[in-house]
Amino acid sequence: MDLTRLAVDAGQFINRAVQYTGESLGQADKTGLDPGLEGLLAQADATKTWTDSIISQTEVLLQPSLGARLEDRLYEHLEWSAPPRPRAHELLGDQMTQAGLEVGSNTPYGTALIRFGEAQKQLGEAERKFAECTNIHFLTPLKSFTEGEYRAIQNERKMLVNKRLDLDVAKTRLRKAHEADREARNLNANPLDDDYMSHVSYMFSFLRVKWLKAEMELRICQSLFDRQSEITRRALEGISSTHIDHMRSLADFVDGQASFFAQGNQHAQELQRQMSRFAFIINDLNDNYFILITTMKTRVIVEASAVKNQLFTDQTFDLVFTSNQSDELPSPSRTNQGTNSLPSAARDSTRTSNATFTNGAATAVALPPQRSAIRNETQTGDAEATDITASTDVVPDSQTTNETHERPVTNGEDV
Repeated sequence: MDLTRLAVDAGQFINRAVQYTGESLGQADKTGLDPGLEGLLAQADATKTWTDSIISQTEVLLQPSLGARLEDRLYEHLEWSAPPRPRAHELLGDQMTQAGLEVGSNTPYGTALIRFGEAQKQLGEAERKFAECTNIHFLTPLKSFTEGEYRAIQNERKMLVNKRLDLDVAKTRLRKAHEADREARNLNANPLDDDYMSHVSYMFSFLRVKWLKAEMELRICQSLFDRQSEITRRALEGISSTHIDHMRSLADFVDGQASFFAQGNQHAQELQRQMSRFAFIINDLNDNYFILITTMKTRVIVEASAVKNQLFTDQTFDLVFTSNQSDELPSPSRTNQGTNSLPSAARDSTRTSNATFTNGAATAVALPPQRSAIRNETQTGDAEATDITASTDVVPDSQTTNETHERPVTNGEDV
């Protein structure tokens, strides 16, 4: 190991650190770069930043799972081949196919599930090919810039910064040498003893040598800085060609995406045509279901109406039976005697008919037609009640109201 070279490098590193610290604190001058070079550096930094963002978001598009992306990066870092991983459409297709087989491949629903599962598997395969195409034709060129060209630019930039620091250190040394020479000239202006003059002359010669050395170092550092600036500029001028390459990669990505969408559209339309064949079956099932629901509703309405009519019949029969019992209470009135003198058929019909006499007019309340016997008896009772009313003499209203149940009837004539 060359100790001299190591000492020189250590001293150079210390000088650079001191100069950088002074520039950061504002205590030292800083040599500025060419404006065009600074613009190229800013453009390279922006390209690097946005390229990293595009790569990251494209990877998210191709693989939404964060765990899967980290696993792929680990395999890539270890230079191992990543195991194949099924896509989301393929997993959905497997589930649909298994569900169709479980439901029954001979049923319309099971067949539709199987067809849908096959279409999803085809979409998953198309998505896999799109991901592979994107990795090869789009992500790889972008990564080659961030991992290759930009790293070279960064190395040239670091060397340029070091050369600039060396140039600033040389300028500082030269400035200090000029200041020392100026002070020495001021001291030489005053006449002193001969011994003192000999010492001062020796010091002046030493400062003169140091000043000349600083000037030579400054020239060397300036030439190295200019040379490194030119190298860095040439490296940065390659950004334009890099942008052209990225545009080509972007066009390849768009072509792959268009092909993927076209395949997906084709598979979806094919699935739609297959599913349209089941439309007739679905319509027939809907019609049968509608007919069944309509029949059930009609049956329920008919049954409800029958139950309602039966309840109304029972209530009416109970009401008539209760009214007849209240009319047949035992009393020594002439109406009961006249009624008992009627024939049995007339007497029964008179009991079942609800005839009321008001102001000499008879009103018969006819029962609803529920049973044939009750209807016949009711009609007979109404006819006899009409005969009785016709043969009744006209009496005052008060007497008619009070003697309705007291007038005996014999053979249809008033006594």
